[in-house]
Amino acid sequence: MKKSTVSTSEANESGIENKETDGLNQRQIIVKRFFKHKAAVASLITLISIFVVVYTSLGITIGFSKFKFSIPGWWPYKITEIDPEGAMENICNGGVAGCPTLDLAPSFLDGDGIRFGAHPFGTDIIGTDYFALVMRGAQQSILVMLIVGILGIVIGTVIGAIAGYFGGVVDAVLMRLTDMFLVTPTIVIGAVIGFRFGNLGVVPLAIMLGLFAWMGLARFVRTEFLTLREREFVDAARVAGASDRRIIFKHILPNAIGIIVVVGTLLLSGAILAETALSYLGFGVRPPDVSLGLLISEYQGSFSISPWLFWWPGTLIILIALCINFIGDGLRDAFDPRQRRHLTMKDRKKARELSEASA
Repeated sequence: MKKSTVSTSEANESGIENKETDGLNQRQIIVKRFFKHKAAVASLITLISIFVVVYTSLGITIGFSKFKFSIPGWWPYKITEIDPEGAMENICNGGVAGCPTLDLAPSFLDGDGIRFGAHPFGTDIIGTDYFALVMRGAQQSILVMLIVGILGIVIGTVIGAIAGYFGGVVDAVLMRLTDMFLVTPTIVIGAVIGFRFGNLGVVPLAIMLGLFAWMGLARFVRTEFLTLREREFVDAARVAGASDRRIIFKHILPNAIGIIVVVGTLLLSGAILAETALSYLGFGVRPPDVSLGLLISEYQGSFSISPWLFWWPGTLIILIALCINFIGDGLRDAFDPRQRRHLTMKDRKKARELSEASA
């Protein structure tokens, strides 16, 4: 009797889930499911806020050489400006200059009250505003993340789709090529790329890293294509005379978009962590430019006396990576119909009441 009640309750829960998506097309269902994932929505809002602050604070420069177009930012300091007097005005209890002026504690706790100050993130040892340095570092790290992610997604999707669709010799050759890249330690490849291309700027470095970031996604896409190519709609497309290219990109690929989006978001978070590791080891972004990993590397000797030089870039790295991972988790739940949806307590209670009433 108890087992029957549980089965009835689960059936009622499934009925409630299906009722919520009645009359909606596939895109609307995906959006609805994603926005029901509270952690993913909160992460998306947080990530967008980070992007807005990072790219509006110091401004944006588009183009190269004589064809540059700059949009000024709202932050008054630049990474090339030094303010030694401002650093000396903010002395920590231990006598260390350049302490953060940001204070979020109310006055009855520390006496100063909530304030922003001239240098909210503090300054480095020579008086450079650290908020400007962190924002510039975040710009470079995010740029690397986006370039590596886009290249990795495009290359991995194309190679995985071709291997999974054609199979046979094509599949064997492409997968052995993928395996060859997979068995090579990522940090070794990154170190070689960073040593060779790190001094050319962040864009060439990101492009080279992106050319070696597609292997995992390619294997996932291949597995999905091996399953989808046997479906009836693919046979119908062949009978209708559709070309292989049209079948791959117009019929099968849209049905594999879920796995691509999910693995792609994980690739983005891995890219920013890889750039951080390379810059920390000295193989990534080089001075006079900065990145979040380079900031941590440059000021590692000041950790005991100026810990805020690690708080801000480290916190931003962790926050961006976590946000992307939570967004990927929400996208997985939204795209994969096999994932069980998260019902509210009210819906679960209603399902139990229906099952008890039917019993």
